Amino acid sequence: MIKRIALVVAACALAGNVLAAGNAEAGKAKSVACAACHGADGNSLAPTFPKLAGQHESYLLKQMKDIKSGARSVPTMAGQLDAMSEQDLADIAAHFAAQAATQGVAKEELVELGESVYRAGIREKGVAACTACHSPTGAGNGPAKYPMLSGQHADYIAAQLRAFRNDERTNDGDTRIMRDVASRLSDRELDAVASYASGLH
Repeated sequence: MIKRIALVVAACALAGNVLAAGNAEAGKAKSVACAACHGADGNSLAPTFPKLAGQHESYLLKQMKDIKSGARSVPTMAGQLDAMSEQDLADIAAHFAAQAATQGVAKEELVELGESVYRAGIREKGVAACTACHSPTGAGNGPAKYPMLSGQHADYIAAQLRAFRNDERTNDGDTRIMRDVASRLSDRELDAVASYASGLH
C-alpha cells in the first residue's frame, strides 16, 4: 500500500512538472503584446527594453514571476502579467528562449577595462569575476537562473547594475550577490563591464 501511494505521489509530481514546462508554440500567440517593447522575436530595438531572445527559459520565467508577485519592480510592466497563469508565463518564456539572439558590440575604448573586470574581477575591491556565474562567453547558466549577457543591450545591463547598486532591484536572493558586486563598482567600471559583456559572442 505504501509503495502504491509513493508511486501515485511521484506520478503527480511528474505530471506537475510536465504541466509547468513551457510550450514555445503556445507562447508565440501569448507573447503578441510583448512585441511592442521587446520585439516580435524578442530582440528589442530600444536599449531601455531588454532583449529576451535566446535568454534562458528558467531565467525568463523567474523574472516574470518576480515581476508579477512584486518581488521585482518594473513600472513599465505594471499589469502586463496580472491575468496570466503560471503556464502562460512558462509558454512565453519558452517562446523567447527559442528565438535567435542578435549580437552586441562593445565600445572599443571600454574593452580593456571591461574585459579585466569581467574575466578577473577586481581583487582589491573584493569583486568576483563575472565569468563565475555568467560564463566566459556571456552565455549565463540556465539551471542556476543566471542570465545570458552576451548580445544584451549594454545600456540595459548598466541600468540593472545601477539598480542593484542602489537597492532598487533586490531579486538576487538572500546572498545579495549582484547587489554586493554592483556596490563595489565605480561608474566607469560598471559601464565598461556592461559594454564588454554585451559584445561577447
